[in-house]
Amino acid sequence: MSISNASQLTSLDISSNYFSGTIPDTLGNLRNLKRLNLETTNLSSSGMSFLSSLTNCRGLEVLCFGDNPLISGKLPGSIGNLSSSLQKFYGPACNIRGSIPSGFGNLSRLISIYLSHNKLTGMIPTTIGGLKELQKISFHHNKLDGPIPSDLCHLKKLAFLFLSSNKLSGPIPACLGGLIALRSLYLDSNMFSSTIPSTLTRISDLLILNLSSNSLSGPLPIDIGKWKVLTSMDLSNNQLSSDIPIGVADLQDVTYFSLSNNRIRGSIPESFGNLLSLEFLDLSRNNLSGQIPKSFEKLPYLKYFNVSFNRLQGEIPKGGSFGNYSFESFKGNEALCGAAQLHVPSCKTRRLRNSKVRTKLIIFVALPIASAVLVVSLIIIILRRRKRKDRSTAQEDLTPLGTWRRISYHDLHQATNGFSDRRFLGTGSYGSVYQGTLLDGMEVAVKVFKLELEGAFKSFDVECEVLRNIRHRNLIKIISSCSNDLDFKALVLEFMPNGSLDKWLYFNNHFLDILQRLNIMIDVASALEYLHHGNATPVVHCDLKPSNVLLDEDMVAHLGDFGIAKLLCKEDSMIHTMTMATIGYVAPEYGIEGIVSTKGDVYSFGILMIETITRKKPTDKMFAGEQSLKIWVKESISSPLNQVVDTNLLCTIGSERSAANNCALSILHVGLECSLELPNERPNMKEIVTKLNKIKVKFLEDIEGGG
Repeated sequence: MSISNASQLTSLDISSNYFSGTIPDTLGNLRNLKRLNLETTNLSSSGMSFLSSLTNCRGLEVLCFGDNPLISGKLPGSIGNLSSSLQKFYGPACNIRGSIPSGFGNLSRLISIYLSHNKLTGMIPTTIGGLKELQKISFHHNKLDGPIPSDLCHLKKLAFLFLSSNKLSGPIPACLGGLIALRSLYLDSNMFSSTIPSTLTRISDLLILNLSSNSLSGPLPIDIGKWKVLTSMDLSNNQLSSDIPIGVADLQDVTYFSLSNNRIRGSIPESFGNLLSLEFLDLSRNNLSGQIPKSFEKLPYLKYFNVSFNRLQGEIPKGGSFGNYSFESFKGNEALCGAAQLHVPSCKTRRLRNSKVRTKLIIFVALPIASAVLVVSLIIIILRRRKRKDRSTAQEDLTPLGTWRRISYHDLHQATNGFSDRRFLGTGSYGSVYQGTLLDGMEVAVKVFKLELEGAFKSFDVECEVLRNIRHRNLIKIISSCSNDLDFKALVLEFMPNGSLDKWLYFNNHFLDILQRLNIMIDVASALEYLHHGNATPVVHCDLKPSNVLLDEDMVAHLGDFGIAKLLCKEDSMIHTMTMATIGYVAPEYGIEGIVSTKGDVYSFGILMIETITRKKPTDKMFAGEQSLKIWVKESISSPLNQVVDTNLLCTIGSERSAANNCALSILHVGLECSLELPNERPNMKEIVTKLNKIKVKFLEDIEGGG
């Protein structure tokens, strides 16, 4: 209670602790208080009387008391008498009952209101429409009813509107289309009826739209393509009935798209094949007809695909990601045909009706084709014999990898200023890497192999073989190679201007926030998922570590250095090797028995994740004897999180700190799961990518929705 005597106090933050007891009603004695943060503790307050005392704090700007389930009662009417300087009111998950006081309309400088996950009832007060500075409203997961007041349309700075999981009803106000600052609009799981207002497409910078689980009817917006930067759209579980507009092709950035459980009719547009960023598509339980477009085979990142329970017909595509989908994606379409494992009939081919037709085809089609093939073959043989057989062994041999271009030793020598120290970037498994500038101005990384090292020749061949056959946005792209057999071998690679993850973790003038670290982990996991599951011959990287994770100008991660990678034949799930990987990241079965498998990469990735969050190398001096990075985190993770997490990640306050804590904890749990001792107990990379994406969604929801 005596803390109220600290009369000069301007900031009081006791969040994320285990304080118990009642919040003092005398906090209002702190007349100079500007920031008060009581969130995520075990404090209680019957009737929320402490809020009334805070009306004496005339300079209060931030008030946070959320995530305290022992607080209960109704918001007092005196809310409207709080400081006119108040910018943030944060009270989610506090068992708040009753209605939202109209007095909020007096807080003219309010930027954010967070009251989600409570038991609020009644209507949204119209007075909130007078808060011209308001940017975030979070009322989701309550019991609010009635319509959305049109007064909210006056909030021209509103960027985030979260009204999910209430009992709101009536039509969605058309005037919401005038809120051009909106980035996230969540109206799902309510009782909205009528149609989707066509005016919503005026919000040209909208990123997330969720109108699912309502009673909306009528057509989809005809100009749906105006949402050009939309990344997620969920209109599922409504009564929408129309064709899918052709403008869907303009949603180039969309990754999540769901129209499931509606009455959508017509065919699936071929233009879906243009949505190259698409990862999740659910068109199930509609009245769609026609064929599944083969253009879907072009979508490189489509992980979830569902068209079940429609009226589709014809052959199910086989290319692209279609080999990864189960019969669940296609069931309920009686006229589909395809592979037996999809539980559909095989596609019947038309047979020639009689032998006369066959004979005519042989005479008029097959014989001319065979003759042409024979002539072409003879020409090729003659031309090959004319080529000179003896070639100089010192001639630069350029492998047609990536974007083929002819680059000689002289070109590389000139591009790197004679492989000077000033151009030196670092050391790989079997060579040194230099930055180079080609004659056309293109920046490249040149990996020169140290041929005197045992295994260097094999490493060059392996890296060429791997990089020749793989293409993924999160893998280093090879531009060319240069080799004169015995004296010089080099790879010309895409240049990464932001260097390695190792630099960003351990150099004092570099910093990555929690979202950047999570995005990097998702990028690396996506690359490994492609290597393990996206090729006919799985590739095991064998040397995952921060120095092999490189960052482009947009901080997108690319996995590099395949010098000791292994190719697994179809019949092999593992192989044995004597090649040494980097100490600290090696799976137990690799280090002891030389067993290489995709589960070894999973182990190394787990250590990489733990290192990225803790900013501790597995070879740190503190890990001696039986102690290790993994054991240290496992033993400490149940204690206050800042004992293991990089302290730089926890420098924020309020909801941002809580969200960062939860995100870091979730990543560490996945890292520990990946680094289990027994290979069979570790998840595969598909499962890991899914886990990390869920962590990201939860983190963004916590940040945007206030928990």
